[in-house]
Amino acid sequence: MELDFERCYRAVDSRDQRFDGWFYTGVTSTGIYCRPSCPATTPKRQNVRFFPSAAAAQGAGLRACRRCRPDAAPGSPEWDVRADTVGRAMRLIADGVVDRHGVPGLAARLGYTERHLHRLLRAELGAGPLALARAQRAQTARILIETTGLGMAEIAFAAGFGSVRQFNDTIREVYATAPSELRAARGRQPAAGGAGTITLRLAYRPPLHAGALLDFLALRALPGVEEVRDGTYRRGLRLPHGAAEVALTPADGHVAATLRLADMRDLAPAVARCRRLLDLDADPAAVDDALAADPALAPLVAAEPGVRVPRAADGFEMAVRAVVGQQVSVRAARTTLARLLTATAPLTSVDHGVGGRIDLRNGGQLHDQPGFRGGLRGFPSAGEVGLVGDDAFGMPAGRRETIRAVARGVADGSLDLDPGGDRAEGVRRLLAVPGIGAWTAGYVAMRALGDPDIFLPTDLAVRRGAAAVGLPDDPRALDAYARRWRPWRSYAVIRLWRAA
Repeated sequence: MELDFERCYRAVDSRDQRFDGWFYTGVTSTGIYCRPSCPATTPKRQNVRFFPSAAAAQGAGLRACRRCRPDAAPGSPEWDVRADTVGRAMRLIADGVVDRHGVPGLAARLGYTERHLHRLLRAELGAGPLALARAQRAQTARILIETTGLGMAEIAFAAGFGSVRQFNDTIREVYATAPSELRAARGRQPAAGGAGTITLRLAYRPPLHAGALLDFLALRALPGVEEVRDGTYRRGLRLPHGAAEVALTPADGHVAATLRLADMRDLAPAVARCRRLLDLDADPAAVDDALAADPALAPLVAAEPGVRVPRAADGFEMAVRAVVGQQVSVRAARTTLARLLTATAPLTSVDHGVGGRIDLRNGGQLHDQPGFRGGLRGFPSAGEVGLVGDDAFGMPAGRRETIRAVARGVADGSLDLDPGGDRAEGVRRLLAVPGIGAWTAGYVAMRALGDPDIFLPTDLAVRRGAAAVGLPDDPRALDAYARRWRPWRSYAVIRLWRAA
């Protein structure tokens, strides 16, 4: 990645928060690296280097600033929206694929050799996949050190390190202090929710229109899976190592997150999915500037800056929602989905224990604490949906078989609806499923695959919103008009839905 020195230095000199996560500032005279908005005195030009990733700064021998916490900056919006191999790799690394399956597993998911993948990431980010995953492990470990009462050995394995020695060496190298000293500096204050509960702040680039996010999610909330109450969104998650519940409360400059994890190894993927769900790595200034250039949308942008695209915590869940929502109202879709959830409840109503200590002899599993039976649960898996009978669906036979075909594809791996999947290939395979057309595939691409440039010209609410702001509501004419909103047409869809 090419970083223009003058532009980067101006951002640092003005402490511009919009650039946090885009790049990192290395100060050679002090041996630290910072986020652009660090409140410390602006370093001299001759002492500054700029890096495209925290891992690249660490590879240059720099340690993280203890004042601005560069590892807690929002993620780069570039890796959030890019559909190429590097963008997909960054999303998969954030979801913990390297920790779970190693670099060979990451390369296999992307369809490249390990050597070629390493070369691509080094060229773009200044660090290979192992270094990028190591930087994420260090951040996960810091969160666990500062917010839980777990022992250091437990934290080491929960954060994804292969050994306690590797954990100690990495923390000393990244933060220039021992893990025990890092905990002492913050104070040992485990979360009030008990063992297995972690509280943290999820940073974002302002502005954030929290009301638009919560309104959207509340209207579509599924009983037993999610809810919106008192300005907080709560939902159950299915994570690689177990179940979880999350509570997300938008606040000034951050989203307060409380995570209840059955297995602490799921912290990094839980954070990544929460950030993705609320579109926290977006660059709202760039999106709003582009949309506001159209006089038809300018009043909407001025009235509600920072509207995001609510994404998905589970790609299969979003595909099922899209199929169920074909040609029916949001309320009718919720009723049908609630029926499906009731039918799958016996398959998923297990005691997802939260809390306890990590047994290092048992794969790092937490145990010996009360569970949270009766709380929110994750959406049923593709395999579970495939097991229920016809009566559970409450929809026409053709649509029922479409859901089963999607479930089979996700279960056997032929249909990848995760954020790290190939967007174009995912849409192509969705369109090959009988019963899935352009609207359904586009909706899944927008919310599950994270494509920022999807437009739904045949959507009734989009057409109504277009008419409300004086635009043509004919699908063909509206689609042609919407080309001026590239590459942010997904955000235009959300604004038109709100206008309707």
